[in-house]
Amino acid sequence: MPVLVLVLIFLCLSGPAQAGAWMRETGTSFVSSTFTLNKSLDQSSGTYIEYGWRDDLTIGADLSFANSHLGLQSGAVTFFLRRPLGRPEAANKWAYEIGAGTAWVQDLMLPHVKLGLSWGRGFQIGQNNGWMGVDGALYWDITTGRRAAKLDGTLGYNFSEVTSGMLQVYLAQIDQQTYGTFAPSILIRPKNRKFRIQIGTETPFDGVSDTSIKLGLWREF
Repeated sequence: MPVLVLVLIFLCLSGPAQAGAWMRETGTSFVSSTFTLNKSLDQSSGTYIEYGWRDDLTIGADLSFANSHLGLQSGAVTFFLRRPLGRPEAANKWAYEIGAGTAWVQDLMLPHVKLGLSWGRGFQIGQNNGWMGVDGALYWDITTGRRAAKLDGTLGYNFSEVTSGMLQVYLAQIDQQTYGTFAPSILIRPKNRKFRIQIGTETPFDGVSDTSIKLGLWREF
């Protein structure tokens, strides 16, 4: 299978910045939907869902699609569960994830399994707070036996009750090759609303000309 196809699949599998080490409270849900588009008309979209089954168990799904300007269609879905590591009241949050799903390229189906480890920590500067986290994951393609590793870093800060800023870096290693993306964005929470609007960009390390515009919607229930 071409390396490019694996890159499209595994770079698309990425939950939102507030996932990772934080657990969802029992009975609460979170949903995000994102869409990216670059000047070559390469498109990708994703939907991320998580639900607090218990205070110490969060379940969810990560669904993504990619459509290149050459007509190549691919996507992936991963179902996962997240469990905490360490004490709930600790400042440094740790959690692990176990997941399974399938990717597809045109009509080819490629089942995979996932193992992830996340760290996160909140902080405060002045009257406002922020968060930072690192999410690592290994994916095994059951069909081909190939593996991919992902490492995502996030730094976020709430400038006000309405506006937040976020810097993210996505790294993936496939077949001894490393791919990276820099993704800054802002989050806007309209007054008296329970959703956030995400506006940002995604820029590959090796191709500024391939920068994509990113639009998203986050919603808590």
